[in-house]
Amino acid sequence: MSYDQPVRVGYVLKRYPRYSETFIVNEILAHEAAGLELDIFSLRPPSDSHFQDRLAKVRAPVRYLTIDGAKAAAFWSAVDAAADVLPGFWTALKKAQKCPASEVHQAIVLARLVRTGGITHLHAHFATEATGVARLAAAFAGVPYTFTAHAKDIFHESADAADRRQKLADAAAVVTVSDYNCRYLQDTFGEAAAHVRRIYNGLELADFPYRSPREREATVVAVGRLVEKKGFADLVDSCAVLARRGRRLRCRIIGEGELQEDLRRRISAAGVEGLVELLGPRPQSEVIGIVQEAAVFAAPCVVGSDGNRDGLPTVLLEAMALGTPCISTDVTGIPEVVRHGDTGMIVPQHDPESLADQIERLLDSPDLRTELAERARELIAAEFDIHRNTAQMRKLFGGSCAAVSSAPADSLQEVG
Repeated sequence: MSYDQPVRVGYVLKRYPRYSETFIVNEILAHEAAGLELDIFSLRPPSDSHFQDRLAKVRAPVRYLTIDGAKAAAFWSAVDAAADVLPGFWTALKKAQKCPASEVHQAIVLARLVRTGGITHLHAHFATEATGVARLAAAFAGVPYTFTAHAKDIFHESADAADRRQKLADAAAVVTVSDYNCRYLQDTFGEAAAHVRRIYNGLELADFPYRSPREREATVVAVGRLVEKKGFADLVDSCAVLARRGRRLRCRIIGEGELQEDLRRRISAAGVEGLVELLGPRPQSEVIGIVQEAAVFAAPCVVGSDGNRDGLPTVLLEAMALGTPCISTDVTGIPEVVRHGDTGMIVPQHDPESLADQIERLLDSPDLRTELAERARELIAAEFDIHRNTAQMRKLFGGSCAAVSSAPADSLQEVG
């Protein structure tokens, strides 16, 4: 299916690329496969040392909106350049009141690129700096913007309610990744969030071929950043419980992050160095192989002490697609996909004993593993196909662009 509307979309991201944000790369690739013209704008250069294989397939040009925040002359030069090509710019600049100076500067640079590059719509990921810049740039350039809200940008204690309300209200539409998030935003922000809709992150299903888990080694695998909300400390403790029960197994944790040394110490203190491995970051092709060899995929997510939590981890979707039965918790939107006793198992947060019980249950029952895995794959195919889900996003892009296209060139288009 080709994308036949005259739309060119600018994706605004805080950092691009990022190792942990494969869902954004998947989304971009699906848009490109449908014929959508894209440009990528990153507020900062990448900081990761590893990147996923699929990144090389992205065709969209990438521009880094780097600025010299220390020099007022650079800011005013950007203002003058923008005013030359953006009708109504000085009026629109009122939108920047109380905004961080760095975001205003980057938005001015972006708005000029939007106008000169023929971009008709901006879309940002995460309701933080990227959406802040997209919101202002959209106002300066007279185009609509949308954004996807995920998890930390919704629930973290540092999230500013007034700031989020403004971003929600000004956006042409807002996407979030679970029904839980959608209800939370609408309950919290009322009319400002009336146009929030749930569109699940999707997968390129052909890249995640199903394989029956009936014959698997006694291995548990987990994938994610080594941060509090992933609950990997509870996974280590559950392995210690299983070791005390005399259970022979292997647990492999893939990823890197700030808690790496804490987890190493926890593994050592629990005496499970021979059971639990921290593998560090690995390319997606290797991760797929490791997950498909495991009998259990564990995602013992928790609500962090700072309020941070996962929305709906993409790695869960990938494991379910591959045929590895999953155990997770009832955090945010996870039970929408890991349905207890149907497509996976749910355990309470911070409960290593319950996690150990369910791991043991799955290790002991090839029939249960197979039943859960088959139903999980059916659900992923029905609800999480990347091409179907990004088609819903393109309708939002096309609809908002059509709405703004009839506005006079020198007017400030108010959307939302």
